[in-house]
Amino acid sequence: MKVLFAGPSLAGAACLRALQAGSSGGRGDFVVRGPAQQGDLLRAVFDGAMVIGLVDGLYEAVAAVWHKEILFALSEGVQVFGAASMGAMRAAECASFGMVGVGQVYERYATGDLDDDAAVAQIHAPAELGYMPLTEALVNVEATVAALLASGLVSAAEAAQLCATAADQHFKERTYPGIIAALPLPDQRRVEIAAAIAANKRDIKRSDAEDLVRILVATPAERRPPPTWQLSRTTLLERLIEEAKRPAS
Repeated sequence: MKVLFAGPSLAGAACLRALQAGSSGGRGDFVVRGPAQQGDLLRAVFDGAMVIGLVDGLYEAVAAVWHKEILFALSEGVQVFGAASMGAMRAAECASFGMVGVGQVYERYATGDLDDDAAVAQIHAPAELGYMPLTEALVNVEATVAALLASGLVSAAEAAQLCATAADQHFKERTYPGIIAALPLPDQRRVEIAAAIAANKRDIKRSDAEDLVRILVATPAERRPPPTWQLSRTTLLERLIEEAKRPAS
């Protein structure tokens, strides 16, 4: 079995709808679950997962996916991939233990070019509405601004203003209309920049997540031999393991 944890990064994506409909080309039994919180990867392991893809995760109101549960999965031979959002961060942090990172966002965290968790954070709708994103991730804004600058649609000074304005906004409030409204530019220029963004918007979180899905589809649904390193099973980990083994209520 292969388990994918995804939410706003893949909201409405064709590849996600295909997996949910069971049309993954016969390359393994897929289970698509929403954004992961602490304990969800452990539950996936005990449910029989052989391959896990982590894209989106929950935070603030609940405990986030814990590094130790990723290490537990890896110690059991489960193949774990991460991309786009929480998955990219955890992959950068757990790469030396065997977690595989995918995509541009992962590379930025892995190289140290990016170190802010909030750069990938977004407010999104609930599961009933498909986790549709309601705000914009800073990494997407930066990629969009880079595209505008490369195409000559904004000046270097305007690009710097756009990125700085976006970075100053809290992730719960960051939207393109809000960013543009805060720019210290004439109204007509703001209208022009808004049009340029609408025509050239980049979503690297989605692109990275789609790459991860393609990798999951191609990855055999099998566990690997246990790693050479030994997992330190702390009291907290043991408690979470016992909780994960219990049947869902």
